Amino acid sequence: MNQQIYLTVDRLEVNIFPNRDAMGEAAGQAVAARMKELLKEKREIFMVFGAAPSQNEFLDTLSRSPGIDWKKVIAFHLDEYVGLPQTAPQSFAFFLLKRLFERVLPGQVHYLNGMAQDLKAECRRYASLFNDHPFDIACIGIGENGHIAFNDPPVADFNDPEPVKVVELDPASRQQQVHDGCFSNLEDVPRKAMTLTIPTLFGAKFICCAVPAPTKAQAVRDTLEGPIATDCPATILRRHSNAVLFLDHDSAKLVHSPKR
Repeated sequence: MNQQIYLTVDRLEVNIFPNRDAMGEAAGQAVAARMKELLKEKREIFMVFGAAPSQNEFLDTLSRSPGIDWKKVIAFHLDEYVGLPQTAPQSFAFFLLKRLFERVLPGQVHYLNGMAQDLKAECRRYASLFNDHPFDIACIGIGENGHIAFNDPPVADFNDPEPVKVVELDPASRQQQVHDGCFSNLEDVPRKAMTLTIPTLFGAKFICCAVPAPTKAQAVRDTLEGPIATDCPATILRRHSNAVLFLDHDSAKLVHSPKR
C-alpha cells in the first residue's frame, strides 16, 4: 500500500497511511491545526495525552509544530501506574515530560500521583481539575486488547459514574508493557493503575487516536469491525461525533477491504 486510504466506520473517520512516520506526522499536524483554531477563540484549552511508544511519532511532530501558544494549554495525562513515582522512567508522567512537556512548556501540567496514600482521594483530586472543563482535545491510542487509557475489557464501562478510577490491570495490558520494552519482565509491571474513564474520554470535543504497528492489528480490526461493546473498549470511538483514527499499513492489515 503506497497511498493514503480514507474511510468512515459509523461516525469514526479512519485514515490509513503507508508507514508509521507518515501516520505520526499526519496525526501531529491534525492536532496542531485543531489547537491553533481553538486558541483563536479561547483563552485556554484543556488537553489530555496518552503515554506509550506508539505515540512517539505523533508527539514528536506535535512538539515541532510552529505557531502554537502552549502557554494557553492546560495538560493532563490519561493514566498512571500505582506505586511508581513520577521520576520513574516507566511512569507515564515521566514519559510525557520527556517526550512533550519539557519541549513545549504548557501553561499548566497536571499529573496523577501514583504514590498517593489514598488512591480514591487522588482520583477525586484529579477529576476536580477538569470536571468543569470537558477536554477540548484527547490524544489517545488503543491497546493490544482494545483498551483506551487503562480501561481494559474487564473493567471498561461505557456509562462509568466515576471520571477517574483505580483499576486492576488486565494481564494482556501488563504483557504489552513488556512487548513495548517499558519493563524487562511481567513481574516488574505494576498490577494497578489510575485511569480516566471512558465517559471522561468520550466527552472530549475532538479525539485523535494514533495506532501504529502490527501488534495492534487485531485490536484495530475488532475496533472497526466488531460490535460496539466493552469486549473491545475502543469500539466506542465509532459513536463519537468528532474522532479520527490514524493507522499505518501494519496496524490496518487485518481490516477487510478498506475503500479508497
